Amino acid sequence: MEYLDFELPIKELQDQLQKCQIIGEESDVDVTQTCKKIEKKLLDTKKEIYKNLTAWQRVQMSRHPERPYTLDHINALCGDSFLELHGDRNVKDDKAMIGGLGKIGDQTYMFIGQQKGFNTKTRQYRNFGMSNPEGYRKALRLMKSAEKFRIPVVTLVDTPGAYPGLEAEERGQGEAIARNILEMTRLKVPIITIIIGEGASGGALGIGVGNKVLMLENTWYSVISPESCSSILWRSWEYKEQAAEALKLTSPDMKRLKLIDEVIKEPLGGAHTDRKATFLAVKNAIEKNYEALKNLSPKDLVNQRMEKYLDMGVFKG
Repeated sequence: MEYLDFELPIKELQDQLQKCQIIGEESDVDVTQTCKKIEKKLLDTKKEIYKNLTAWQRVQMSRHPERPYTLDHINALCGDSFLELHGDRNVKDDKAMIGGLGKIGDQTYMFIGQQKGFNTKTRQYRNFGMSNPEGYRKALRLMKSAEKFRIPVVTLVDTPGAYPGLEAEERGQGEAIARNILEMTRLKVPIITIIIGEGASGGALGIGVGNKVLMLENTWYSVISPESCSSILWRSWEYKEQAAEALKLTSPDMKRLKLIDEVIKEPLGGAHTDRKATFLAVKNAIEKNYEALKNLSPKDLVNQRMEKYLDMGVFKG
C-alpha cells in the first residue's frame, strides 16, 4: 500500500497493529486488548483525516497510483462480456481512449473512457491517459454505433487533459473535442457520465456531456489543473493548494454548484482501499440512473440534456 503525505499517521498506526499481531502470533503474550485499542484508534484517525480533506488532498487521492482505472471498472462491471472496439477509421487506434460493448446484468452498454497506465511502460503505452484527436473520433464513432442500435452510453472520465502535443493540434484536437460536445448534446440514447479520477479541461468534456453526470467522492472536475492554474496566476507551482481551493473542483463543490447530479460515496480511505465496494457503488449508480432514463423518448433525452447544460451558470438575483 502506498501512502500520501497526509496519510502518514494512518501508516504509523497500521505498522503498530501489524507488530502487535506478530507479537501475539510468535509468543504466549495475550495482546488482544492492545490490538483492539490500536484498531479503534486507527478507525478514529481514518475518520478524522478523510472527513476533513482539503481540495488539494482530494486531487492527490484522485491520482493515487493504486486507484482503479477505467479498464478495472469495466472488467469488474462486465466480466467476460466486454468486447473492446478499436480505431477511428481515419488515422489509428488511440490507446489512451478505450471503448466497447459490455453487459451489466442483461443490459448492454457502450463503455467509453480514458485509460491510464499503472507502471512506466503502460503509462507510455497509454500516453498517461491523454487522448489524441483520433481518440475522441473513436469515441464519437462508438457513440454513433450505440445510437444506431439503441444502446445506452456510459463514459468513464479519468484524464489530466487532452494531449497538448504539436501533432495533436495538427490533426485537429480542438475540432475533435468540439465535435464530440456538439454530437453528444444531440445523441438519441441515454448517456451516463462518471468522473472516476481526474476530470481536467476539454480532455474530460470531450466525453463528458451526459443526461446524468456523476462523480466518485475523491475526484475532481475543472477547466484547469491546480498546478497549471498556479503557474498561470503565480508563475509557480508552489500555490497549487490555494489554486485547488479557489477552483471549487471537488465533488461536493460540483454538486453544490449543480454542475453534476450525484456524488458516489467511496469506501473510507478512498476507492483503492476497497475496490469491490467501489465497483458495486458504481454499478448501482449506473443501473439506478439508467432506470430513470430508459423510458424517455429520443426527443425527451435530447431536450433533458440540452436544458441541463443551458441551466448551468444561470444567476437568479
